[in-house]
Amino acid sequence: MCNKLGELQMSVTLTYVRRILFRPGPDVRIRKLFELQEEGSRKCVILGTIFKHQELKPSILKEISEEHQLKPQPPRTLFFDDSDQLILEDELQRIQLIGNLDVHLVVTGVVCAVLGHEDGDGKFLVDDYCWAGVSEPVQRPLQSTDDRFIVLLSGLDLANSGDTLLPLQLFVDWIGGFLGDMGEQQHQAHAVRVLIAGNSVKGCAEHKTPSLPNTYKANTGDSVILDATKLLDDFLVQLASSIDVDIMPGEFDPSNHMMPQQPLHYCMFPQASMYQTLHGVPNPYECEIGERRILGTSGQPIDDIARYCKLTDPIDILQHTLEWAHLAPTCPDTLSCYPYYQEDPFIISECPDIYFAGNQPEFQSKLYEGPEGQRVRLICIPAFSKAHSCVVVNLNNLDCYPVCFSTSDSMDPGPDK
Repeated sequence: MCNKLGELQMSVTLTYVRRILFRPGPDVRIRKLFELQEEGSRKCVILGTIFKHQELKPSILKEISEEHQLKPQPPRTLFFDDSDQLILEDELQRIQLIGNLDVHLVVTGVVCAVLGHEDGDGKFLVDDYCWAGVSEPVQRPLQSTDDRFIVLLSGLDLANSGDTLLPLQLFVDWIGGFLGDMGEQQHQAHAVRVLIAGNSVKGCAEHKTPSLPNTYKANTGDSVILDATKLLDDFLVQLASSIDVDIMPGEFDPSNHMMPQQPLHYCMFPQASMYQTLHGVPNPYECEIGERRILGTSGQPIDDIARYCKLTDPIDILQHTLEWAHLAPTCPDTLSCYPYYQEDPFIISECPDIYFAGNQPEFQSKLYEGPEGQRVRLICIPAFSKAHSCVVVNLNNLDCYPVCFSTSDSMDPGPDK
């Protein structure tokens, strides 16, 4: 966490200067935690990384509680409670935060600046606070005024493809220009890339089945994954023959589990890998398409944050991570990641134009407008296996809308501005 604090401290300081120091009122200073005794009851600002103390948080010590003859905790999916506490820590010390900072709207790993003073109990009474904030936008003038589109989808879950194959084939035909009237075909001809945001092979955890003794059957789970990978290869062949395709790994795909995830290996796609238009990309993924900076994940950070705070709307969580300037603040506390020291790979150092999260319950979109002219299109991509829909984004004006391929729904609900 100290590495995260070091890299984000300058951003938080600049945000604090813009937001607090220029207010009318008494002068306040930025202090280290060990300098708080010098300030007494005077207001000051401290910087640090938030640690959220939660009794319900999973712990290996609690998992082995049976060895101590203690009653184990029942399995949970949500781990927040009214007894949760916020603790701010810097390179040397830590202090508990109370006051005007809602414990249920923040998670471990967020770097922030807080304004207030230390009370008589050794706790810091917060009057105001600020996050690292969204960096200033980089002006990249568009080279073309013609509409160009990218298509986002996620959660194909081909291991459970019973109800997905027909909508998926409709999607392929739609991308290839074989569906709709002449006007829609001409409109679709402006699509420049398809981005698949994870969970293409599997969309959920594998259910364990008891093994039968004295049998020599191949492992059922392995055969399902193999068949799903072949289906994915066939699907990618049809796409890559007509458009550039970026495919990200997801939580349940055959890739490394810890973040950041490496690209799916090309040997998984013996047919599709023959096309140079197929690009295996990591998770998180950042790229630039048509002078637009695009950033996003396959959804694990959003899902993990929702387990430890009362932020329940995925689009709100996505906006919070943008304002926190961090893709996955709960790494490595509750979301596993590779150890890093010199550089935090999840810091949002540049303002994106499009910021997405895959494998969400439903389509959501929001245009975030910051105080310094930032305009970021936030997108929650629904799982295709459940919603049978993709998301189309106009690179020219950042409008976006879902397109549904369910046989009972309309094809195009229209743009979301």
